[in-house]
Amino acid sequence: MNKIFGQVQGFMLKALEENLPSVKMSDLEKDGAVFYMNGKNGTEFDWYVNDHLPCFFIFYNDKENLGAVKATLYTDCGLSIYVYGDRGHAEPVEMNYTVDADEKELLNLAVLLAKNADAKKVWDDDIRKLDCEGIPDEESVKVFLSIKDAFEPMVERKNMMSQIVMVSKKVREGGYKIGYGTRDEPVDDRDSGWFFSVGDETDEYINDTGNIEIWSVNSALMYEPALMEFITEPYGTAIVRVSSDKFEPDEPGKKIFIEKKK
Repeated sequence: MNKIFGQVQGFMLKALEENLPSVKMSDLEKDGAVFYMNGKNGTEFDWYVNDHLPCFFIFYNDKENLGAVKATLYTDCGLSIYVYGDRGHAEPVEMNYTVDADEKELLNLAVLLAKNADAKKVWDDDIRKLDCEGIPDEESVKVFLSIKDAFEPMVERKNMMSQIVMVSKKVREGGYKIGYGTRDEPVDDRDSGWFFSVGDETDEYINDTGNIEIWSVNSALMYEPALMEFITEPYGTAIVRVSSDKFEPDEPGKKIFIEKKK
């Protein structure tokens, strides 16, 4: 077994024993096997967007098959472990460790997982089945590193989620969809630069700070998912709603499609 896998497994079993000593290996799927859960997003996505490998799980061996122990291995070699009692229904107990490896060794493991699990369509399987011994060839490492840029828009969106946007009160209080948006230079690190409105407010209305609400970027995207396409556009961008579910870059004479939420 890969030495990093061995440490992850050891810490997971240690956390289980310390927090749920009454749970036996026979109570767990495959007698406590550790599963690599790459089936949702894949290794590259989690590595570049979330700064960790896909999670590792030990599952209860019953009909519900809920998680008993979850482990998240970060790119800085930090390991967060969560232990779930009551057959997976209890709130987790968190424990933190550090894996004895350097960043290059962890990168090599990520490359091997991408090559020998993801590329071979081996999803959410027992780590003992994954070929992760040795060191990946230079070409495989080069390919893995080359796709980082493809994830940059996702990373930017993720980093923006906690930033704020300014929104006209008419949106929420009137029950309207967002119809117009502009992105200006932010005033500080928390500011995304975005301002959203219905699109038919007067300058007098907009200039009154009492008519402006502060939302998070995440809240704005939940309220209006169609904004996702434009949320990372550069400062100076202006967008306008052109149909019930579509925005386009603004240009002179373009009409705003104004609509209330159903």
